[in-house]
Amino acid sequence: MRFSRLRTLIAAGLLAVASTACTTQVTAPPPSPSPVADTHALDRFYEQQLAWGDCAPYATGQQSQDVFRAAGLECARLTVPLDYANPRGATITLGVLRHRALDPANRIGSLVMNPGGPGGSGMEAAARLVPTVVNNAIGLRFDFVGFDPRGVGASRPRVQCLTDAERDAVRDSNPGTSDAAWTGQAADYAGKCVQRTEHGAAMLANMGTRDVVRDLDVLRAALGDAKLSYLGYSYGTQVGYSYAEAFPDRVRALLLDGAIDPAENDPDSLVAQGTGFSRAFGQFATECARHDGCALGRDPAKATTEFQSLVQPLMTAPARTGDSRHLSYRDAITGVVEAMYSSQSWSFLNTGLGLLRAGDGSILLRLADSYYERAADGRYSSLQDAYYAVRCVDNAPVPDPAAVRQRMIDAAPFLGWGRPDQGELDVCAHWPVPSTSQPHQPMTVPAAPPLVISTTGDPVTPYQAGVNLANVFHGGLLTVAGTQHTAFLHGDMCVDVAGLDYLVDGTQPAPGTRCPA
Repeated sequence: MRFSRLRTLIAAGLLAVASTACTTQVTAPPPSPSPVADTHALDRFYEQQLAWGDCAPYATGQQSQDVFRAAGLECARLTVPLDYANPRGATITLGVLRHRALDPANRIGSLVMNPGGPGGSGMEAAARLVPTVVNNAIGLRFDFVGFDPRGVGASRPRVQCLTDAERDAVRDSNPGTSDAAWTGQAADYAGKCVQRTEHGAAMLANMGTRDVVRDLDVLRAALGDAKLSYLGYSYGTQVGYSYAEAFPDRVRALLLDGAIDPAENDPDSLVAQGTGFSRAFGQFATECARHDGCALGRDPAKATTEFQSLVQPLMTAPARTGDSRHLSYRDAITGVVEAMYSSQSWSFLNTGLGLLRAGDGSILLRLADSYYERAADGRYSSLQDAYYAVRCVDNAPVPDPAAVRQRMIDAAPFLGWGRPDQGELDVCAHWPVPSTSQPHQPMTVPAAPPLVISTTGDPVTPYQAGVNLANVFHGGLLTVAGTQHTAFLHGDMCVDVAGLDYLVDGTQPAPGTRCPA
């Protein structure tokens, strides 16, 4: 299970949502990028010509099949080294999707986007955003490009750890508060990732942000752009600022929304995220209490007690959902976490909690399915497996997972022991390959200052993280007032106009700008 997922996706039939990372100053220098003994060996990757064609063969499930049918989309495969330290060795491929600029005479170049995760499909996210961007300057003046990072979605090979049936079983299980139970599940999971992923440990060792950044630079060159224009949400901000650190002179524009603090470590981030979710839950309870029919009652101070009394019975007696599935305690917690990503989903959550009082867990299960990207046919995306594969090499293992779990519980008591995700701590403690990077203050600043968008009530990536990132990179800061995760292209004209002005001509909002104004 994931708690600190850094993702932005548009959940079919539900809402636009997204997710996070971690905090503490690191003084040791980060590991160096993977060395390339023979730089000429990379020429064939940088000089490759992409063969664009129909996107249908790139679909990995029903949702991608549907969005890839949209007019004007074309897809291709980008070839990159499995290991940049051995560029003459094995290769892998990334799926790439684009919608070409509708005003080619005034085309600026490509705008590459990453939706977060880690593990989110950039191809699907870009395809879902096309109906929005065709009506603005992005669609007119940029080729709008999404890619599936290595190991993700349509990229080959994919990281594979659990079968769909095994993932359902994990969600239905109740490890309780036993450290041994969490550890046993984590060790089994990590072992299966090595066994079931093509190239095994070699693939897992080269799944980190360090390697995604190298891939992104190859993609920039293959798209024919001298400099990168980039839109990153949530974990995608980490990809963006890491690219800027590695290739500071190859940046044209970086719009980073829902930012991660580069110097935050994993435990502190998880705890900070718990605090953010707890704050959002309190706001939900307060808003809910103003209305008749609030499933948690009319006293916000009692909301945590009411909620836990409602969901704790699920530990031994899962709720029915109207079909062969049931709602477990784990999934009830996950469903509530999913709803905290945006206040727009709170009414839906209250309905789900009300139904649960009547013994019906169907709506909370839908929310949990959205979080885990489980389709109606029972198939899961690659997001969760890729999430661990990236997080476990981007961060050093935590020496005492149990202590951090307790800090997380203290930060967000409404979540109890079912929260997604305490499991990350244990999985990474058993990960079969070492970390390839660590949180740190960037050592270089891009020539083109980024624009950072940060939301005051973001439950996933705290507002201050965006402030810190903007300061580190001498960039602009756009403050958004609200309780949601990420804001650009979500329908707020104030935010969208500022972002578009920056992407088109580099215009930064005036210092102190807030949306709504």
